[in-house]
Amino acid sequence: MREADRDGDPLGIDPEAMRAYGYRTVDMLVQRLCDESIPPLRRASPREMRDRLSGPAPAAGQEFEAILERLDRDVLPFMSRGDHPGFLAFIPFCGTWPGALGDFIASACNIYAGSWMESAGPTQLELEVLGWFKRWIGFPDGAGGVLVGGGSAANLTALACARETLGGDMSAELVGYVSDQAHSSLARAARVLGFHPEQLRVLPTDAQFRLDPRTLAAAMDADLRAGRRPLFVSASAGTTNTGAIDPLAALSELCHERGVWLHVDAAYGGFAVLTERGRDLLRGIDAADSVTLDPHKWLYQPYECGALLVRDDDVLRRAFQMTPDYLQDSFVGEEVNLSDRGVQLTRSSRALKVWVSLQYFGVDAFAKAIDRSLDLAERVRKRVQASVELELMAPPSLGVVCFRRRFPGSADEEEVDGHNAGLVVALEQSGLGLVSSTMLSGRYTLRVCVLNHTTGADNIESLMDFFESAQPTTWGTPAADPVTVAAGYQRDRLIRASPLRRRSGGGGRRGVAVEALTGLGLFEQLAEPDLERIAALAAIDLRAAGEPVVEQWEASIDFYVIVEGRVEVLVDDERVAELCSGEFFGELAAMDWGGGYGYPRIASVRTLQATTLLTFAGGSMNEIVRDHPSIARQIRRVGLQRLTRSRR
Repeated sequence: MREADRDGDPLGIDPEAMRAYGYRTVDMLVQRLCDESIPPLRRASPREMRDRLSGPAPAAGQEFEAILERLDRDVLPFMSRGDHPGFLAFIPFCGTWPGALGDFIASACNIYAGSWMESAGPTQLELEVLGWFKRWIGFPDGAGGVLVGGGSAANLTALACARETLGGDMSAELVGYVSDQAHSSLARAARVLGFHPEQLRVLPTDAQFRLDPRTLAAAMDADLRAGRRPLFVSASAGTTNTGAIDPLAALSELCHERGVWLHVDAAYGGFAVLTERGRDLLRGIDAADSVTLDPHKWLYQPYECGALLVRDDDVLRRAFQMTPDYLQDSFVGEEVNLSDRGVQLTRSSRALKVWVSLQYFGVDAFAKAIDRSLDLAERVRKRVQASVELELMAPPSLGVVCFRRRFPGSADEEEVDGHNAGLVVALEQSGLGLVSSTMLSGRYTLRVCVLNHTTGADNIESLMDFFESAQPTTWGTPAADPVTVAAGYQRDRLIRASPLRRRSGGGGRRGVAVEALTGLGLFEQLAEPDLERIAALAAIDLRAAGEPVVEQWEASIDFYVIVEGRVEVLVDDERVAELCSGEFFGELAAMDWGGGYGYPRIASVRTLQATTLLTFAGGSMNEIVRDHPSIARQIRRVGLQRLTRSRR
């Protein structure tokens, strides 16, 4: 059916062949999407996939039917199925068929949506869609926006806009603020924009995993005293970990009083504003300077589709507009060039799928789907609270419920963690569903996110029955132990190496005698060669009575072990602890939250008497915890206990 050289075009295809290939592709897709036997996830090893797919590109073309058959056999089975009713892991991705057809139209027409000259229709369509979003969250008519690939791109665009608007050229005095529950894309955005580790404050959250305005104000005050300039705050409207929503109204009031840009990352939770419950939960989002939304989450669009809204459209345009000579023909008067509102010049139409699906279903249908998700999440919460076997690990928020099974006969917390990790594995292997995990206050936690519009009450009941009664499955190899893997990606994480971490100076000479480490519990399990390597990284620091060692909110990252003496720990000038010989402090500021960024000092430490400290400057403890799991476990346990206390 294919004509290899129709009318001299080596890539041309006969119209009848085009129709036939389209019909066959749709048949294959519908069959796959409606096949209930396909599990929510099917894994494959790299070797298996290489065996199936490796090989040179074919010199001659193949029949389209054979190509589809190979995709259906060797590619599409090995992926997650976001539309499975039991897919409750991560942030589920369940699109709609009209949205997929909108994407097909955009791809088939190969729409270029960068300039008005070449895409007046698609550009106006995107402006209309953005206008809907603006009205839904309560933004003014003069607000602007742009559709991007996802929340990560939207966050990057927002921070770039904030810096261009309020900061101008990159300066070492500029500081941004995020909570320790913020999305990792903010760390990536800060790194790309040139923020050094000391220029992004990762602030601890409260018992509900929300950013407390008092914490933010104290951190800003400390930076102002140090001659720094607060630039932006990123608040969360539905964190990935727990679905927590920061107090948006209070944070916006604080930021506006101080002339600081407030960005709200509502990639997960933003479209909940379509429901009455969501509007109440997200009260204050309309006061933000910029907002990230993800239509490919709770607006059920196919990947990729993110959105950035900015309160002032002129601000967004001025931050990105450039008109080189070779594009001078595309700029005329009041016409809108969407390439002037972000980093992409060449861009397709992401608006088409949104517009098609909303035209087909209507807004009310999407609101009902979101309300249904919230109802089902409430069903999960009630099952957990009514269960003898299960316990909540965080306040449920939006569609996220975090819990675990108790396993009362287990010897210790680590064994309970391992059993819960085994439940995640067992569920995946059952084909019944898929959930993900996280670490909350140091404990392995099962995390259910109800977003999928195909999920029903029967799926939830089956899932909860499973978690109450199923036997955990043992993970295959220690290297892939899920508790270890989860700990490596948790927000409350242990000290981790990063190329951006700088070494700050510690007092005294570098390297100490091995005898200085003996008798200190942190190092008691180590052999002589290990002690020698660690001693070479340390310095002795002698402090007089009443001398400050660290000050709350400063950006230093040294780690300290007390050799002799006593110190007091103060939070907002209130003593919260005393530490003595053998104990350590500074582990929270040394934690790498992501991208080289971490906590500032969340407490002050002063000596109560003459004190001898073992100081590990900058990131030197990274080397130690990497090579010595026993030390890593001790630091992690104590650090998480202290962070948990700070949240009360």
